[in-house]
Amino acid sequence: MSRNFISNNLIAHSQNISCMLKQSFLPEALSAKKLREISVKVHCVAQDAYIKLAKRLDAIPNGFPQTTSGVELKLLAKMYTVEEAALASEMRLTPEAPEVIARKVGMNEDTAKALLKTMAKKGLISLMREGAEVRFCLMPFMVGVWEAQLERLDAEEALLFEEYYGTLAQEAMSTPPALHVVIPVEKSIPFEIQVFPYEQASQLLEKSKSFGVQKCICRVQRSLIGKPCKHTTENCLIFAPIEGAFRGASDIKVISKEEALKILHESEEEGLIHTSTNVREGLQYICNCCTCCCGIVRGIAKFGVENSLAKSDFFAVVDPEFCTGCESCSKRCQFGAISLAVDGDVFHVNQKRCVGCGLCVVNCPSQALSLVRKQGDERCIPPRDLSEWRVTKAKNRGISMQNIL
Repeated sequence: MSRNFISNNLIAHSQNISCMLKQSFLPEALSAKKLREISVKVHCVAQDAYIKLAKRLDAIPNGFPQTTSGVELKLLAKMYTVEEAALASEMRLTPEAPEVIARKVGMNEDTAKALLKTMAKKGLISLMREGAEVRFCLMPFMVGVWEAQLERLDAEEALLFEEYYGTLAQEAMSTPPALHVVIPVEKSIPFEIQVFPYEQASQLLEKSKSFGVQKCICRVQRSLIGKPCKHTTENCLIFAPIEGAFRGASDIKVISKEEALKILHESEEEGLIHTSTNVREGLQYICNCCTCCCGIVRGIAKFGVENSLAKSDFFAVVDPEFCTGCESCSKRCQFGAISLAVDGDVFHVNQKRCVGCGLCVVNCPSQALSLVRKQGDERCIPPRDLSEWRVTKAKNRGISMQNIL
């Protein structure tokens, strides 16, 4: 791969070393030669650190695919220092004590622990507490590291992500299972149909004890590159089974359960699609997505990557006897799944395009639409939890998790 992609912070890193060398006691003639040698070495070491980190992130089932342009390395260089990249590339998904990680890279334990804490604050890795001890683990790029950059995101990073997004969507998201699954609007599901807890957004909130809301990083990112959308920005809901879970978090606004339920309802009124982690257990957030900005939903809307978003276990149907052809359903559908039938009198649903969100159902003034539970082979039950999701994703990608767990 070409070395021309080295980003400004790598150059700045080598310039810092050059300044230190100029202030040393080396003879001037020797110093100039040494400067050139050191500059090349610094560039190579820094580049190698980001290449190694990129490979490490791609070893996670979520994936972090390589590009021919090297834009993914520029993105990493924007987010991680060289030292942080070197440390992260030796970490695992399983939480480890700082002394264990320090030994891997030959770093002083106190130095490593301080750096790891800084990285956790930046959302580059995860910090987990076990009593008085702290442990650290690697996070996937998406969903994980990228979403944690909300407070630090600027126009340069937003542009780099946009440049990388096409590869990320078409390669990392093309292999099932999908990162997110659609949660249908509850009012759109007939009362007689059995609904599971993971299919009910309100029930996920009812069972929780802490609630928060964040700005949608997808809409923030698109706005920073000059492509904002009309939808509400602050409506990404997070929740936890323990009280006070988000107290002190600078990027999370703590709210009540009632406020969370209100945001959920307002998102439905706005025509946004509820999505969450594509699992049945351990759900921690609900995104309210649009096809113009959402990093996951855009995968299917812009690039036609069907596996970027798992459909709900329902699909919409139209009762022709009640349909008045008012077009409210087709205008509400973000996936172009609803159109006039051949005879031009009533609308019909293309089940291949329908994601089962139910937004058309609750928006129909004549109640001509309803959600129907899929049957047989049409059904796609989400993995039980994140562990099962990772195992399935790794198997479908043909990679081993032995060195990453």
